Amino acid sequence: MSEWSPEVLEVLEASGWTAGRRVDTAGWRSMFEGAGIVMHDAAEKFLQEFGGLTVSIGGPGISCAREPFELDPELAWGEEDRFSGWSDTLGRELFPLGELDHGRFFLGIDEHSEIYLVEGWAASFGAMPHALENLILGVMPRRIDEGQRQPDQAW
Repeated sequence: MSEWSPEVLEVLEASGWTAGRRVDTAGWRSMFEGAGIVMHDAAEKFLQEFGGLTVSIGGPGISCAREPFELDPELAWGEEDRFSGWSDTLGRELFPLGELDHGRFFLGIDEHSEIYLVEGWAASFGAMPHALENLILGVMPRRIDEGQRQPDQAW
């Protein structure tokens, strides 16, 4: 991803990210495909660059607290029904990315590179690269009600 703000770039680099980073995604792919969740191209591209990063942030953000997150799909193992259910509800294919706030929430990505908070409810951080900036800078995701997308509704 190009053109990060200096603050976002600093956080990413402190988390171990470097430009051109490539991580092998085969293990995550086979783990979830065996459970019926297919890794689409957007998930593969995102995880190749950011998979395995732990972003240790906290404190006040732009419109919500900045919460730490870990980009390891294995942390969402056992939550396949939750991801499948939200995929059906949203009409999108969500692939697990990891967890937010030490496992309080899960993160997923759809085939259009939109990143979601996934719980008993769902919210969107937007599409990449803005989604990752929103996560790092503490921008509250848009709450999505079951059955319909309401982009302007906050949680």
